[in-house]
Amino acid sequence: MTTTRPHTARSSRRRSREFALQALYQWQLGGDTADVLEKQLRTTKGFEKLDVAYFLTLLRGAISCAQELEQTLQPNLDRPLKELSPIEHGILLLGAYELAHQPDVPYKVVINEAVELAKSFGGTEGHKYVNGVLDKLAARLRSAEFKRSNHGDTEKNKIN
Repeated sequence: MTTTRPHTARSSRRRSREFALQALYQWQLGGDTADVLEKQLRTTKGFEKLDVAYFLTLLRGAISCAQELEQTLQPNLDRPLKELSPIEHGILLLGAYELAHQPDVPYKVVINEAVELAKSFGGTEGHKYVNGVLDKLAARLRSAEFKRSNHGDTEKNKIN
């Protein structure tokens, strides 16, 4: 008999991304360390429902690699990163981190999760911007996976 664990795991990972985004927002505005942010968020309602290990991976990774991630993102942006809202900036940092450092997470999942964060927390059209930027980044950072996936989509379209 199979359990519903895969669904639960997805939900806990989504919560991990939401909390990581909240922490990155605070980090951008206040400059606190990942340890301070983690300690603050551990007392927040709902923290017990997330994948804590993944949250810590995202938070620490995005902060420690922020400069590298920003340089990786910039060629895909139509304006300087600092002109983005802190929410979109945080979402793009998370998405870029996952694309660059979490190869076990399919790039389409990374993009979808980032778009969902943008729909929930970002500006009205922010999700479209996030989608476009991360799609271009995925084509660069995950070129083999991107080509396989898009080739498969093309083949499906030919058949249908």
